[in-house]
Amino acid sequence: MGRTCGRIRGAAGAPAQPGPFHHRRRREQESGQISALHPSGGQSSRRAGDAAESGGAGRCRARRFRIRRVSTADCIEVPVKIPGKSCRVLVGAGLIARAGELVNATGLRGSCAIITDENVGRLHGAALQAALEKTGCAALLLAVPAGETSKCLAAAENLCDRMIAAGLDRGSFVVALGGGVVGDLAGFVAAIYQRGIPFVQIPTTIVAQVDSSIGGKTGVNARAGKNLIGAFHQPSLVLADTATLVTLPGREYQEGFAEVIKHAVIRDAAMLGELDPGAPRESLAPLIARNIAIKAAIVADDEREQTGTRALLNFGHTVAHAIENVAGYGRYLHGEAVSLGMAAALEISTRKYGLPAADAGRVRTKLAEYGLPLTLPADLETGALLAAARHDKKFSGGNIRYVVCPRIGEVFVADDVTEHDIRAAIDSLRE
Repeated sequence: MGRTCGRIRGAAGAPAQPGPFHHRRRREQESGQISALHPSGGQSSRRAGDAAESGGAGRCRARRFRIRRVSTADCIEVPVKIPGKSCRVLVGAGLIARAGELVNATGLRGSCAIITDENVGRLHGAALQAALEKTGCAALLLAVPAGETSKCLAAAENLCDRMIAAGLDRGSFVVALGGGVVGDLAGFVAAIYQRGIPFVQIPTTIVAQVDSSIGGKTGVNARAGKNLIGAFHQPSLVLADTATLVTLPGREYQEGFAEVIKHAVIRDAAMLGELDPGAPRESLAPLIARNIAIKAAIVADDEREQTGTRALLNFGHTVAHAIENVAGYGRYLHGEAVSLGMAAALEISTRKYGLPAADAGRVRTKLAEYGLPLTLPADLETGALLAAARHDKKFSGGNIRYVVCPRIGEVFVADDVTEHDIRAAIDSLRE
């Protein structure tokens, strides 16, 4: 079997109103005042995941990250240290209400665009806007229609036009308030607006909190496939307010655990057995932080996907992206497509790379416990899914660099997975 990387173990709302935001921003920059956060209460720390094994040719080393409580409000901090760009990540309830002081502590002040969708905007937009404006930030609230169809170049262009009309300049910043679609879109807008301005992630779904808000991947979809247009643009701050999870509809809540289960498969075998579908939503902060630490450790070693380490996070995503494309964005939520993609990857791993069938069964059982799909309907034809998969950035010469799992908690990138292997795996998912 071929490998390109070693194993890793362990753990539209209203139009913008013009305003002189740029003048306020300039005055506040000249004042030089920064309101810093001073955490209170004792601090404790625990290991947020074992480092990957190292040594020997082709092995990938992942960094250790620690999580620590930083205030009596039970906020947990996960420092993300990417070469040249560190990012503070806070996890806990009530962070939207504290957004003004926390954003100020990063040095971002003046004017900003809050980019959200119409659903999240109704729930949390006014509270975030008030929190930012309380510390002197002129916050423009921009909403797009909810759903994957807003993750497109036309939406990005429209948002840029509205920001220009409102007078936001190179000293302004963007705040992404929402799930993965909003985070990807808003981050992309920040990356291209006036050749790049800072942005803050405030993810409001489990998918976004444990995965898409971390690592700096931003972008939009093309007609040919998902995430084919984008940029690497790291956030300055991530505020994962777990209180927002209480308002998630059941389906949107459940889909997030596909990414959590993925992290267990690729890095943290113990977590698979610890996941409890009946756990109260209010109790999820430590689990969210644990998953952020897993992703942060991998991204820190390979931010721009140059060594192959970051590719490990794509477990299940080749088939998942093909399903989203062929089904039409919106039929499957991202986590639902990832569940199906992981089921296909488990099938390939069992047939070709030695994953015990019982272990594959444990993962499928856990996905089912969260109400995630494991079978494909007949109208999603295998040929169409394969055609969509060929647009994957990892596909070359009839083979694909495909993440496989020889045992739970350990994955590697194989370069000898063929189209035939993927076809057989897709066919195994038929109802």
